[in-house]
Amino acid sequence: MGRPVFVLFGSSIVQYSFSNGGWGATLADVYARKADIVLRGYIAWNSRRALQVITKIFPKDSAVQPSLVVVYFGGNDSIAPHPSGLGPHVPLEEYMNNMRKIGEHLKSLSDKTRVIFLSCPPLNEEVLKKSTSTALSEIVRTNETCRLYSEACISVSKEMDIKVVYLWNAMQKREDWATACFTDGLHLSEEGSNIVVEEILRILKEAEWDPCLHWQAMPTEFGEDSPYDLVASSGKSTINPSEWTFHRKISWE
Repeated sequence: MGRPVFVLFGSSIVQYSFSNGGWGATLADVYARKADIVLRGYIAWNSRRALQVITKIFPKDSAVQPSLVVVYFGGNDSIAPHPSGLGPHVPLEEYMNNMRKIGEHLKSLSDKTRVIFLSCPPLNEEVLKKSTSTALSEIVRTNETCRLYSEACISVSKEMDIKVVYLWNAMQKREDWATACFTDGLHLSEEGSNIVVEEILRILKEAEWDPCLHWQAMPTEFGEDSPYDLVASSGKSTINPSEWTFHRKISWE
């Protein structure tokens, strides 16, 4: 048996999750030698586009199915509709139905495939307006619509018994969230990503899943003692460094 596979599936908050201290990169470090973190992030995508390709990204006949899928869509869906009819906007009810279909497909992959949804985080509207490229038509994104789509994601998650990270609330627990959690008012800084990691690990620790997918409960690949390990100060034995975590800036629970 190979390592368990964790897939991160979503829009730019997922695609960028390995950049600038992102949450995907942190999870890959936390789960080193325990699970393979696979990135399936697509900038600017909405839930409609996700549904168009979900059977290609997650085919039911794959020989190996993921143990965990973390899903984020909703931020682009929540953008106000463009007069041309183009663009990523998806009406709220359709968004909810799309997320149901995404959840149903992922849960059907195997009896051991677990799913976590991430709800829309808040955003810094003022900074976002200043950072948006002039090559783009005006993009109307507001905290109020983010809240609505976040609550819709929570509602679908409860309905389907899917674990969910309520990013809208989690980030705003910090007094300085509007300046600390984003690189451009929208995409996550290292501080914002750390909140995502903390919330995902909390869910994985508390979930009554068999097997448990929390990193501390999972075996370390090839973690047995070896005479080829580092030699102890006594010179008579070796020290197994497989579980060392002192290199991390944060001691994750």
